[in-house]
Amino acid sequence: MTASYETITTRLDGTVLSATFHAPPINLIGPEVVRDLIGLLDELSRPDAARVVVFDSADSDFFFPHVDMTQVAEYTAEAAKAGGPGDASLGMLFRKLSQIPAVTLAKLRGRARGAGSEFLLACDMRFASRETAVLGQPEVGIGAPPGAGAIQHLTRLLGRGRALEAVLTSADFDAELAERYGWINRAVPDAELDAFVAGLAARIGGFPRDALIAAKAAINAISLPTPADVRADAVLFQQLVRSEATQQRTAALFKRGFQTRSRTELDLGDALGDL
Repeated sequence: MTASYETITTRLDGTVLSATFHAPPINLIGPEVVRDLIGLLDELSRPDAARVVVFDSADSDFFFPHVDMTQVAEYTAEAAKAGGPGDASLGMLFRKLSQIPAVTLAKLRGRARGAGSEFLLACDMRFASRETAVLGQPEVGIGAPPGAGAIQHLTRLLGRGRALEAVLTSADFDAELAERYGWINRAVPDAELDAFVAGLAARIGGFPRDALIAAKAAINAISLPTPADVRADAVLFQQLVRSEATQQRTAALFKRGFQTRSRTELDLGDALGDL
């Protein structure tokens, strides 16, 4: 890897690249993160790129808590640069993440909600700290449906009933429940998580690249949502996230410490239930 990024630190070890997100104060997904992710995905699409990428966060409390609600237009404009104005959405950017030739592993500590969860769902595999990981889709509780892949991926992974439970309740799911439902591959004791993911990445990275690419492409052809479905979800989200109801509920959350390292962000599922 040759590029440097504002919000991503990378380290190459043989065929495995580690990519760590660091966007203080709490790793919100804003234009800087989107810009860096586009650049990294472009690098990972090259023939000489790493075979495996391990994504994690420098913040032990927050992987990605959600998008920056004060910069929706800005991060959407950045996302458009990945596929053109017709694909100005995180959903289509995350679909590109699912399709790169590298195998993507997400190592989750802390909270991944909203588009943070949708980023993980776009990765090929997800492994989470049993003690600290939290996943959630808070969008409905704020006033809009998920728009960057959660509806598509969770319905395929969890089944209809559990997907409805995850999306309509806007509740937090700990790692054990997320594993039981199929949201993540495995919940691993925190003390063992780094070694487990590193071992898996090294194993996969030692296999022939052409075989990895072919197998991943075949599974993607069966399991990924169509571009039309992703675009439809994005349009609905972008319409309702600007609605009066969403603006009112977001304003109420900001008064309680939304988008800061606060109890509201740490326990957002509870905060939405109390709103």
